[in-house]
Amino acid sequence: MTLPSIANPDLDILFDNQPRWNLPDYRRRGFHNFHTTMRYAMSLRAPRALPLRKQIDWTIRERPGVARFLAMPHFSAFVVLRGERILYERYAPDFGPDRPHPIMSITKTTLNLMLGRCVADGLINLDERVGTYLPEIGTGYAEATVKAVADMNVANDFSEDYTNPNATWFAMEAAVGWRLPLAGHMEETTRSFVCGITGGDLANRTGYALYKSTNSDVLGWIIERASGRPLRDWLIEIVEAAGLEGCFHITCDREGVPLVDGGACLSARDLARYGLLFARKGEGIDGRRVGDAAFIEQTRYNPGLPFEDTRDLMRYHYIHQMETDGTWLGHSGYGGQFMLANPDTGTVVVYFGVLGNTGDPDPDPNFLVPLVKMMAELAAE
Repeated sequence: MTLPSIANPDLDILFDNQPRWNLPDYRRRGFHNFHTTMRYAMSLRAPRALPLRKQIDWTIRERPGVARFLAMPHFSAFVVLRGERILYERYAPDFGPDRPHPIMSITKTTLNLMLGRCVADGLINLDERVGTYLPEIGTGYAEATVKAVADMNVANDFSEDYTNPNATWFAMEAAVGWRLPLAGHMEETTRSFVCGITGGDLANRTGYALYKSTNSDVLGWIIERASGRPLRDWLIEIVEAAGLEGCFHITCDREGVPLVDGGACLSARDLARYGLLFARKGEGIDGRRVGDAAFIEQTRYNPGLPFEDTRDLMRYHYIHQMETDGTWLGHSGYGGQFMLANPDTGTVVVYFGVLGNTGDPDPDPNFLVPLVKMMAELAAE
């Protein structure tokens, strides 16, 4: 006897080429439960945690910029951490300090730590062709240099315009378990998908960063291949050095390859703990070091490519899987996330949100730039 079945409602495509979890009526619930919504995931936990103590500076909430972003309907969480001291934190009524939240593309920053170590150990040459490390890669990446991939400086046929329902990003979502494959289509994996990306002349002549999340997946594969260490082992090392108290959840494909381009979920406090790795230039708890201090400083001080949609509002750049203005290091995440670390002051600021409407530009510079300015000012003091 064959029992009936239906497509999983959260992952089925309903409207605008979106799965239900990412539609406006379901999106907040989908984001707040992202770690259990995706088809495949792994969870990592540190044996020892970095203890945090509160030393609240109540003037922080009185700043107009802070008050504005904490009052927005999409707001989920906000934490300001200096060393082990929580200077301020705030949560939405339907969220809390122990709840995991998707950090989306902030996940890419783990690659800065991995890549820095590989470069320092002589395992990876940034000027080498991708095809040297990954002979099986397709024409979209084979002739690009590792540095171009790390710096979002590759022109190929992959598109990541979330306002375009035909963008190839949405096919990638099926390969990593964020949606169901189209009827009659075989389910791909992360690496089969990136091998299928095509390209001709890969040189980026725009003068701006060409943001493509698949660059991060290619870079993670290179790191795994060159080091002989699975990405899971690299992530365990990072989680333990950061001294995370809760779980580091990360989505995978069906082969178990972690989605380093944007699959991690953390509590706001744990993301702040993680950010301290950059504020301390790779130094973690109990003397553990990850990444490479010189590489982190090179990331901060080398200009990289600017973002075109923020050029008239705020000048910051992309390099080595990080965003930086030359002082702070950080990264944005789809849907309203940002993590910013200032090594000069030892301060990390974290913001979680769930921007509401599919079809809106993401990242929206009118939202992101004022947010980053507010966070950067807090971190600089």
